[in-house]
Order: sequence, then structure tokens, then C-alpha cells
Amino acid sequence: MVFDHEAGHPSQWAAIGAIAPKIGCTPETLRSWVRQTERDAGRREGTTTTERERIKALERENRELKQANEILRKASAYFAQAERDGQAPCATARNDRVYR
Repeated sequence: MVFDHEAGHPSQWAAIGAIAPKIGCTPETLRSWVRQTERDAGRREGTTTTERERIKALERENRELKQANEILRKASAYFAQAERDGQAPCATARNDRVYR
């Protein structure tokens, strides 16, 4: 919408200022949407929406893997301590059989 009406205004900001109240948002909000659209279209430098989503997914995966590693580290320390103390925290696999 901004791109369609940009020619009728002295600047892009003027077009944004005229359109924003008509669609019920602030000019700054609309400006950020326009900038992101320009990035996604390759008309402006910066991180695209797709790249941003990929980064977010990778950060989430990294966080989950760190949590899993911490759980494994604690479990390893627990079992190592139990072995040093001469206690068997659980049955060994070779003596454990499940009969159904």
C-alpha cells in the first residue's frame, strides 16, 4: 500500500504518515513493516524474515541441546559417584531381564 501511494507524496515517510492512521497503526509501526518488506524483497540490507525465523529456531535448538547436555552431565556425575561409593544405583543391563 505504501509503495503504491509513495509517488503521490514527497517522501516515503510522508506516505507512511498519511496511510498509518487509515489502517489503525502508528507511523513508526508501519515504517518498520515497510523496512522489513524491503529487506525481504532484497531492496534493503539486513536480516530477512526467513533468516530471522531460522536464527530463532537455531537458538531454540541450541538452548534445548544445552539443557539436554546439562541433564546428561548431572546423571553422569550421579552414577560415577554411586560407583565410587560402591553402590549400584540401578540394576545392570546384563542382569536385568523383562519377561512378558
